[in-house]
Amino acid sequence: MKEIYISTDVETDGPIPGPHSMLSFGSAAYRPDKTLVDTFSANLETLPGAEGAPETMNWWKTQPDAWAACRKDLQSPEVAMKNYVAWIKQLPGKPVFVAYPAGFDFLFVYWYLIRFAGESPFSHSAIDIKTYAMAMLKTGYRDSTKRQMPRHWFDKLPHTHCALDDAIEQGALFCNMLAENLKSGTKQK
Repeated sequence: MKEIYISTDVETDGPIPGPHSMLSFGSAAYRPDKTLVDTFSANLETLPGAEGAPETMNWWKTQPDAWAACRKDLQSPEVAMKNYVAWIKQLPGKPVFVAYPAGFDFLFVYWYLIRFAGESPFSHSAIDIKTYAMAMLKTGYRDSTKRQMPRHWFDKLPHTHCALDDAIEQGALFCNMLAENLKSGTKQK
């Protein structure tokens, strides 16, 4: 079964799930050839007893449009995560979680999946776009920021801090990197 890359972005009100909430998430499912197969997004009700971290909430004050976007049409985490699992399972391919940074986005998505859906279609793994860039650029991790990446890796897509927009943008970035890497001689199995 071919892989399908599920580029995912989350918006949160703090650094870790539990004490803080995932406010919204968006996923864009891409074939390796950069065909966008489907998307999924949800805005979530906050967790009972959780509260926004002061530093994060101060940042949100600088992003009023993104804040408004992630606070409308709220769903319970139970409903959203069960629908997300069903969406992933109907995709044509073995799901691979992709994010920038995966350490943050996967932490929230995995926690919410296990807590509210009882399973993760991604197992315990994720591809971090920054780490992939590090390997391709043959440079240090801290020198593998988006500013240091070649411009031809980027499509002209917005980065709005709205989860689905950012998932689409970062998925296209990953697919462009994947195509270049595969062209340079590394074969996908």
